[in-house]
Amino acid sequence: MDDETLKIYGYVISSSYREKSVKSLNKSNKIPTELAEDIGIRSNHISKVLKELKECGVAECINEEKRKNRFYRLTPKGKDIADLID
Repeated sequence: MDDETLKIYGYVISSSYREKSVKSLNKSNKIPTELAEDIGIRSNHISKVLKELKECGVAECINEEKRKNRFYRLTPKGKDIADLID
């Protein structure tokens, strides 16, 4: 495993919200409200978490042009991180 992946892994697991979000997105693509429900946090926190995961290349939005019900999924790098967490 390369250093970059290890750095991102460390960043993800340093926040329980980020870690839980990666685990949840590894099961299926989700909209933010589903993700917030699944990991048990308020939906106003989830946008910050998703922004952080997008910035480090772990998650991506499938339908960015939409204003509501944007679907998020893990990138290939995100799937590697999810495998490390499990």
